[in-house]
Amino acid sequence: MWLYLAALVGLYFLHRWYRERQTVDNLTERYVFITGCDSGFGNQLARQLDIQGMQVLAACFTQKGAEQLEKATSERLKTTILDVTSTESVVAATTWVKGCVGNKGLWGLVNNAGIGIPMGPNECLTKHDFEKMINVNLLGVVDVTLHMLPLVKKTRGRVINVASTMGRIACFGGGYCPAKFGVEAFSDSLRRELRPFGVQVCIVEPGGFLTSIFNNLNDQLGNVWSQLPSDIQESYGQQYFENYFALLQRLIKSGSNNLYLVTDCIEHALRSSYPRTRYSAGWDAKFFYIPLSYMPTSVADYVVTFSLPKPAQAV
Repeated sequence: MWLYLAALVGLYFLHRWYRERQTVDNLTERYVFITGCDSGFGNQLARQLDIQGMQVLAACFTQKGAEQLEKATSERLKTTILDVTSTESVVAATTWVKGCVGNKGLWGLVNNAGIGIPMGPNECLTKHDFEKMINVNLLGVVDVTLHMLPLVKKTRGRVINVASTMGRIACFGGGYCPAKFGVEAFSDSLRRELRPFGVQVCIVEPGGFLTSIFNNLNDQLGNVWSQLPSDIQESYGQQYFENYFALLQRLIKSGSNNLYLVTDCIEHALRSSYPRTRYSAGWDAKFFYIPLSYMPTSVADYVVTFSLPKPAQAV
């Protein structure tokens, strides 16, 4: 019995391996639009796909980022300026993309733009801090997708949303985790709705700190502490904040700097005839965060809070 079971499992993975290596034809003639190309995953992906000969349309937040990317790539790659929190900017970018692709449509939409701060204990942040994060990391994804969908449906193409393992298990406070949970939910509903149109929706889930957007935490520490009401300062204590942010810095430094772990997943989702629904990027995602998200809540709570510092007035 066990031999037959092992054979079935082996056949399944062999079949999966074969399917995932079937590639889409005429990739060099297909257009891909990527948000958040100033740095990080978006910048790396734009350069990576450009080397592969694809028609890359890269959206940057700043003119400086766009100019630097153009200097590092071929003449095929084109850039535009995009603020995903502004519908007017999204509309302008959509018009620009239509002009670039003409009647060919858009093969790939990669929603990558995102920010990582402000972050910290929930009670120590404001509604505006949550709004800032959600506007970029969730509502920006929604707005760009809704405007670009007619172009993607024309090619029966791909929508690829960069979520996070923090969209499965919330390891820290602030708007980042709620936004990524929202990206997961939006992607799931979108995938089911677009299946009849032949459009595939993929989610890429980088490991917890496999990203360059969690920067300048030391600067945020001073800002958060100085703006807290005195009763909250007394409740937590300054030492708690220093230890909290020091822990986050250690986690970030221990994370991988290999951006290819993420961009290779996105490239596969664009190139493969049979892309995966979800891609987990990084060993911490595969063997820690995602398995932890399936654990009983009591187990996950213990693991996540084990290393956190204790507030001054903890019971």
